Amino acid sequence: MTQRTLVVRALWFVFVGWWATPAVVNVAWLLNATIIGIPLGVALVNLVPTVLTLKEPTARLEGEPARGQRSVLVRAVYFVFVGWWLGWLWANVAVLFTLTIIGLPVGIWMLHRLPAVTSLYRFDG
Repeated sequence: MTQRTLVVRALWFVFVGWWATPAVVNVAWLLNATIIGIPLGVALVNLVPTVLTLKEPTARLEGEPARGQRSVLVRAVYFVFVGWWLGWLWANVAVLFTLTIIGLPVGIWMLHRLPAVTSLYRFDG
């Protein structure tokens, strides 16, 4: 994958990311409210940093887990009892931060960590 320049990522945020991210977040949570939609909902949550600023996920070998990744069972239990509501709250507060100049850096930081807050997913790097 090619690294996108800061200018391209900033323009993406200004014209697309700021309005598309809340839509993706809330569609993901609607999907997460159903048993059948959870896989797609979680996939959308993992795409939030890309939708927001075109941040590319850290590449790793196919099937290789991120360093220190918790088991799927632990992550599933966390998601059922904590992740679904905390992630939704975290994401929507972060989106509100991104709508202000002062809160923008904090909001972007929060949204880039949304997969970890929602399902304890760890990215490499």
